[in-house]
This record gives sequence, structure tokens and C-alpha cells, in this order.
Amino acid sequence: MQTILILGAAVWQNGPSPTLRRRTAHAATLWHAQPGAQIVACGGLGAHPPTEAAAMREMLVADGVRDGAITLEDQSTNTLENIRNGARLATFDTIIIVTDRYHARRALMVARHFGLDARANCPKPKGWHIKQRLREVIAILGYKLKLGAKRQAE
Repeated sequence: MQTILILGAAVWQNGPSPTLRRRTAHAATLWHAQPGAQIVACGGLGAHPPTEAAAMREMLVADGVRDGAITLEDQSTNTLENIRNGARLATFDTIIIVTDRYHARRALMVARHFGLDARANCPKPKGWHIKQRLREVIAILGYKLKLGAKRQAE
């Protein structure tokens, strides 16, 4: 069995962002293909309530996912925290990280840093996400520095 770890995205004033909806719907599809899997919904409170994790739970249950299959990680505020905190709640060794394709490389870099047996499974992209892709280039460089510093400190 596997743990499906959904990385957080914003909750807007009028509800979950399109990114959060896309990731959550994809995770629900994966769970329906393997209903024994555990889902860990990651994401704390941003600018607007509820937490990203709570918003995901609501969407997952509405999509027919059994509530008992969902674990909330509602303290994290970034990718590193999503993966670190979410992995601590995982009940299975194999972790499927649900995020967007432009974000998957950094997410897997973080998962490898924590020694996780993880792979990414991403929803089909909608549009080019140019802004997000450019942000990822900078974020990947920053995370390489951050994770390298953590490794040296250990």
C-alpha cells in the first residue's frame, strides 16, 4: 500500500485555489484506484481559513474518499514542512507526492533529503504556468542551499 501525500496550496477568500482543487481531485482519483491507500493532506492556515488540509478533506470526502483514509497535517507552511511533517504521519513506506509538474522536482529533492521512498504523481497541467516555473528555478536553487546547509549541520 501507499501513502498519497498532497502538497498544500492556497485557500483564497472565496475558497480553495484552482491549484489546491486540481491537486486534491487528482489525489481522489488515485485513491479510488487504490482505496486501501492513506491520504495525508498537507497545509496549514494561510491568509484565509480554513487550513489547506481541512479544505482538502472537505473536497476529498465530497469526491467519495472515505474520511477514515484521510490524515490531516495542518501545521506546515511550505514544501519542506509539507513533506517533513506529512511523512511523519505516513503509515506506508511508499509515498506518492501529489503536486503540480512544475513543482515536482523540488518536492522530490526534499523527499530524497529526508530519505523517503517517494515518487511524484501530478495532475495534467492546465496552461503553461510560466510564473510558477520561473519561481521554481529560484526556489530549487534556494532549497539546494538550504538542504545542503542542513546536511552540513547534522
